[in-house]
Amino acid sequence: MAGVSTKITTGLTGLAVAKHPHHVLGVLYGKILRTLQKMPESAAYRKYTEEVINERSQILKANQDITVVEKQIGCGQIEEVIVQAENELLLARKMLDWKPWEPLIKQPPPNQWTWPPAQPQPQGK
Repeated sequence: MAGVSTKITTGLTGLAVAKHPHHVLGVLYGKILRTLQKMPESAAYRKYTEEVINERSQILKANQDITVVEKQIGCGQIEEVIVQAENELLLARKMLDWKPWEPLIKQPPPNQWTWPPAQPQPQGK
């Protein structure tokens, strides 16, 4: 029974054992990749998210043993990885609405991104 979980509990309050984690994660990764395809290739979010999801997808395809997948991905139990993928899918869909790759409507004020902020000069007596 490859890809089917045989554990009884995750040991994490509120996080149930996934019955078919291999299938669920594969479906989520596919949805994320299809969502990313709708973004410009030059978008930083698309490039880096695609890289991570493709890497994890290859791990998933190469291993039917969920414990091996968990170890190679290295982000907790498979149920936690599924939650992360669900959250990434939600974020990717929001990014399509937000379009952070488009130019700014107006330029930011000078020194907006400077830290620490410039100190006002003392007035002479």
